[in-house]
Amino acid sequence: MKKNIFVWGLLAVLCSSCAMVPLTGRTQLGFIPAETMLSMSYQQHEDFLKSNKTSADGIQSRRVQTVGTRIQNAVEQYMSDNGLAHRLKNYQWEFTLIEDEAVNAWCMPGGKVVVYTGILPVAGDDNGLAVVIAHEIAHAIAEHGNERMSQAMLAQLGGTALSVAMQNKPAQTKQLWMTVFNAGAQYGVLLPYSRLQENEADHLGLIFMAMAGYDPRAAVTFWETMATSKAGGFNPEFLSTHPSDESRIRNIRVKINDALRYYTPRRE
Repeated sequence: MKKNIFVWGLLAVLCSSCAMVPLTGRTQLGFIPAETMLSMSYQQHEDFLKSNKTSADGIQSRRVQTVGTRIQNAVEQYMSDNGLAHRLKNYQWEFTLIEDEAVNAWCMPGGKVVVYTGILPVAGDDNGLAVVIAHEIAHAIAEHGNERMSQAMLAQLGGTALSVAMQNKPAQTKQLWMTVFNAGAQYGVLLPYSRLQENEADHLGLIFMAMAGYDPRAAVTFWETMATSKAGGFNPEFLSTHPSDESRIRNIRVKINDALRYYTPRRE
């Protein structure tokens, strides 16, 4: 009897902790409060920057800042147009280029975006860089981090509240957090985004970059380049959680048609 009560209670909590992904309308698990996610995000982001070197290349740093800010503006417009502006409450956008040869980039909840210098040659021009930044921001906007963190905590910490886990198991919680957000391979084996989450980030990212004035067709070139790099024995960190294959590129080609409806080339 007690077991049944516990099970039904758990199901009730999970059902009440469901959110909806923008664009797709998919219901997802997310039982960690937004304020908790943002608080931990900002602290972990600060700790990461303290232990990693910010790029001294002013030109490339400003480039990341410019592209990132334009996509930020597009995201804010998209969310406002779709009645979801409240989900960006307390966001503190920040775009940082760090000196690291890893082919990597990520975005934590709250708009904390980090780009590694190693991914710049792969991205190429600003359109390619926009593919990277918009895709990572899309994961944050779709709250894939909360979804993955919730799933991981159920599996590894028995559903312990994040605030309790942070207090009682700080090292384990930090490792889990950094793993979920791909913020450095030194924290262990990376947990991959699901194919479904990747498709959502691809679609949203294309729309965001198009609204920002960047050509979404550049996504095909970018992911083909990444796939070639992987095939050549060079496995970028970015691909640890971002599988790239013919099926994915086919799907992106289809999604581009939708994204082009939002696209007006920028006038520099």
